[in-house]
Amino acid sequence: MTTPTLPPRIAAANDPASPPFGAFAPTRAQQAIISLAQRSRLKRGAFRPMLSRLVNLLRAGPVDVQYQGASFRFYHQASATERGALFNPDYNLEELDFLRAHTGVGGVFVDVGANVGTYAMVLARYVGANGKVIAIEPHPITHARLAFNRAASGYSQVTLVAVAAGPSDGELMIETDGDNLGASHIVAGKLSGSAIKVPSLRLQRILGDAGVERVDALKIDVEGYEDRVLTGFFKQAPPSLWPRAVVIEHLSRHEWLEDCIADMRAGGYAETGKTRSNTLLVKQ
Repeated sequence: MTTPTLPPRIAAANDPASPPFGAFAPTRAQQAIISLAQRSRLKRGAFRPMLSRLVNLLRAGPVDVQYQGASFRFYHQASATERGALFNPDYNLEELDFLRAHTGVGGVFVDVGANVGTYAMVLARYVGANGKVIAIEPHPITHARLAFNRAASGYSQVTLVAVAAGPSDGELMIETDGDNLGASHIVAGKLSGSAIKVPSLRLQRILGDAGVERVDALKIDVEGYEDRVLTGFFKQAPPSLWPRAVVIEHLSRHEWLEDCIADMRAGGYAETGKTRSNTLLVKQ
C-alpha cells in the first residue's frame, strides 16, 4: 500500500510532534465564550465561525476539551465539525443516540469517513472495552488528529484505518478543502495542487482485515462518495455482514451515481428518521 504524497504546504502542517492532551486547555476567557455558546442560541451553526475567530484571537491554536465523555483536541479554525462539537454539546446528538440504541455495550460500530472521531470516540465509550470501533479516515492530517484523540481518550477498542473506502482496491485522489478540512472529498479528472493520493480499499476488505464478522451500526459521511462505497458492498458482502443500523449523510446525494438509500430500502432497510444532514435506516 503506497504512502500518500503530500504537497509541501500540507506536509508542513502535519507535524507529528504534539504536546500532551491538556496543553491547550482553554484559557479562562476562552472557556467563558465556549460555555456561553453551549448554554445559548450562539451554539447554532451560523454563529460558530464568529465564535471560533474570537476564541482564536484570545489564543491562537487548538483547544483541548471533553466532548460526549471523550477527549479531543479541536482545531476549530478550519473544521466545521470541530467547531460544531466545540460550541454545541448536543452536536449530532440525534444520530449518536440512534447509533447507541442499535449498537449496545460490547457491540461493533464502523465509522466510514471518521474525521477526527466525534462519532467513533463517542461510540467507543459506549461499547466499552469489549466492543469494537473501526474508524476509517484517509486524509493524513485528519487521520493524525483522529489518532491523537484516540490516544487522549485511551480507547484501545478503536481500530484506525488510514485508507479511503471505495468501490475497488487501489488508490484515489482527495481534494483538500482549506476552509473546511473535514469536507475534503474524492475527485477525478483535472486536479488542483492541493489534491493528494491515498490508498483505497473496498469496505468488505477493510472489515475482513479488521477481523469484523458482524456490524451493529455504521455511519458513513464521505462527501458524495457514499454510493460508490455502499453499492458494491451490499452486492458482494454476505447479509451477515450488513449493519443493523446505518446513518448516511445525504447532503451530497446529488453527486451519487446511484441512489444507495433506495437500494438499501429495496434490500430490506427501513428509513426510521432524518435530520438536516443524515438519513437513519434500520435493517428489518
